[in-house]
Amino acid sequence: MEKNTVLAVVLSSVIIFTWLLFVQPKLFPPEAEQDAGQRTETEAPVQVTPVQSAQPSAVQPVEDVQTEVQDAALSDASTEETAAETTLPPVPETEERIIIETDIIRAVLTSAGGDLVSFKLKEHNDKGEMVEMILPSVFEDGSEKENHAFTIAFGGIDTQPAAVNFSVSRPSPLSVEFSREFSMAGSTETFTLTKRYEFRNGEYMFQLTVSVSGTAPLNFGNAAYTLGFGPQIGPGFQKLDNRYEYRHYYSLVNGKRNNVKLNTPVDSRFTWASIAGKYFTAIVIPDTSYTLTFSDKSEPGIPSASRMYLTRPPLSTGANSDVFHFYLGPKNQDNLGRYDTGDNSFRLRELDFTKAASTSGILGPLETLLKWLLKVCYKLVHNYGGAIILLTLMVKLMLFPLTKKSSEASIKMQALAPKIKELQTKYKGNPAKMNAELGALYKKEGHNPMSGCLPLVIQMPLLFAMYNLFNNHFDLRGAMFIPGWIPDLSLPESVMQFGSPLPLVGWDSLRLLPFIYVGSQLLYGVATRTPEQQGNPSMKIMLYVMPIMFFFILYNVPSGLLVFWIFSNVFTLIQQVILNKYMAAKRPVVVEEERDTVIAPRRKKKR
Repeated sequence: MEKNTVLAVVLSSVIIFTWLLFVQPKLFPPEAEQDAGQRTETEAPVQVTPVQSAQPSAVQPVEDVQTEVQDAALSDASTEETAAETTLPPVPETEERIIIETDIIRAVLTSAGGDLVSFKLKEHNDKGEMVEMILPSVFEDGSEKENHAFTIAFGGIDTQPAAVNFSVSRPSPLSVEFSREFSMAGSTETFTLTKRYEFRNGEYMFQLTVSVSGTAPLNFGNAAYTLGFGPQIGPGFQKLDNRYEYRHYYSLVNGKRNNVKLNTPVDSRFTWASIAGKYFTAIVIPDTSYTLTFSDKSEPGIPSASRMYLTRPPLSTGANSDVFHFYLGPKNQDNLGRYDTGDNSFRLRELDFTKAASTSGILGPLETLLKWLLKVCYKLVHNYGGAIILLTLMVKLMLFPLTKKSSEASIKMQALAPKIKELQTKYKGNPAKMNAELGALYKKEGHNPMSGCLPLVIQMPLLFAMYNLFNNHFDLRGAMFIPGWIPDLSLPESVMQFGSPLPLVGWDSLRLLPFIYVGSQLLYGVATRTPEQQGNPSMKIMLYVMPIMFFFILYNVPSGLLVFWIFSNVFTLIQQVILNKYMAAKRPVVVEEERDTVIAPRRKKKR
């Protein structure tokens, strides 16, 4: 049985190693790089200043067109009279900033384009400040450039957004309206664009209404306008490694969540679309059909972009209003679930927002159960570090019958070892006969040789679900375990910062938990090693090589995940000590029973 046990543990470790580094990222793979020949040089970054790669807009602010007309009218009196009859809305000469605060968010809007430039979450912290959902561009010299979100471009995603000043009005303390009159280039037809934002207390969601009124139809390259969000959602991050920080791109179509390919327009009718990070998400609910495009095209200051574009089909008339609902906030059950039950001020329901937070695939129900148990444990100890330890203990107790069964199977296999060896020697030259005789022996003894490995296999889905839970559970973000050492269970802990990253490994901090993990793993291996295993080379690999390999894998994981691994080892060690005493008491009895069972000698053939 020792070989089977070693094989099972080695295979389990290989599976875990493969899952952590390869399989899990494949469940939500980074979408394919943008297709060759598609918008390689024409996609316009979402920013307020003109970009050379962007196509010029087919419309102009009315005052710009009027200036051209007045210049041409120096020799044409009738044209001068036409220009004089044109009326313009009151537009500020300089940019105006509007700040709107609710009980949970602080939004900053600008008259330049009527865009959002900041959306901060008051109840969530990022390096001592409120979480910013609209990240600025950060350049190599440390300088920053503010970015604009919810821009309007007249045309497709490769068209330059309207960056001129809009007039500003305040219908209520929690709403703001921007408007501007535009004229078709080379034409006297005009239309007015209005963007109205409405915020509400207790909501991470706001409503954006885009209205067009006038005589001019809007059709610019088979599109009326494109509403752009981006270029990045917060909070800040160092890099997107698709394990500990990522961006996933989803759409919900007919109740099914789809992974959307980057840089590829999607024309199907969708309920919502989202850019999901590890703990926060941006979700849009449109009121009609739009062409959806996600883009991760980088630009100076934005090496890892995450943009979302909604392109409106052409408008045949000059009067239209589109209503969008945007959610910019935490990716947790409490906040997202309100839009399933209708418990929100917008009275939206059955939106399946929680699907934007699911990361476990087929293990989702198991992770949901573990999440519920974790919250129960938290209510008992009021500390998420303690809750992780308590949940780990609960799981170990639930799995104890399986572990006990595995140990009993090991004892049975040890008792049968002499008979197995005898059959292997006897039928060495006839593998088919040997397997048949071994099968007959197992059947006679009522023993399944895989029964010792089966409990280990059954535990694997639970292990993966717990890994996902402690790596992604929102409530662990900012949750303190031990003051001064582990202030945030969603981040790696640190006892000392290095002046510069270490060569090869790139570590920037000295962390204590990975060393404790290796110590607990080695202690478990030494304490549970049997005399038969001491000279086994495979066991030496399991005892020394595997813990060191996992040390490097787990060095920068969230501290909550390492707390789970460490106490899982501690509880397993205690459990194994108890089982060793149980097996030591049971082994002589089993061996005595087996002594009465002998393999029937072969009958001699009659001559």
